[in-house]
Amino acid sequence: MKWLRFLLATLGYLALLSATYVVHIKYFKVDVVFYGALFDGVLASCLVGLMTWKAAAFRIFSTFEKTQMIALWLLIGYALAISVPTVLDRSLSFYTLEKLQQRGGAIQQSAFEDIYAKEYVKEHRLVDVRLTEQERSGTIVIEEGCVKLTAKGDLIATISRYFRNNFLPKERLLRGEYTSDLTNPFRNSLEVVDYVCK
Repeated sequence: MKWLRFLLATLGYLALLSATYVVHIKYFKVDVVFYGALFDGVLASCLVGLMTWKAAAFRIFSTFEKTQMIALWLLIGYALAISVPTVLDRSLSFYTLEKLQQRGGAIQQSAFEDIYAKEYVKEHRLVDVRLTEQERSGTIVIEEGCVKLTAKGDLIATISRYFRNNFLPKERLLRGEYTSDLTNPFRNSLEVVDYVCK
């Protein structure tokens, strides 16, 4: 009967997580969608974990088993935080589908570069969202109109570039052609730009 009680507790966790998330987004301010959803997952895990520690129905579980359940709920909360609100909030793929729907179901392929550069950036306030996320994450600071990389941001960028160069597919399908363009997207960047802070 342990598995049934575990299943019921997990369903209770999912219900509480959903309720916590809905209350959080409807009645509280959220700085970053991912961090807010992650907080909801941790809160729900703690509350259900406390219940399993105190309720008589869960005395059949050992301390180790209860700890495992809480760890599993934390992982579920993390996975859901990334996979649902964060992906929907920042996904260009979902935006593409929604834009097609908005425009009656069909758009000329040649228009997408302009749509992404002009409509997507404006409609989703992309610059404001990304700068806010990075600032709240401690990877950048903004001083006198200049966005500066912090030591933490520099480390993350170094790791990201290393992973991109070495562990992303060298032959990736892009519009019917296999290419390694995205393993080094800066290879064709402009050499001289006028937007660097002095």
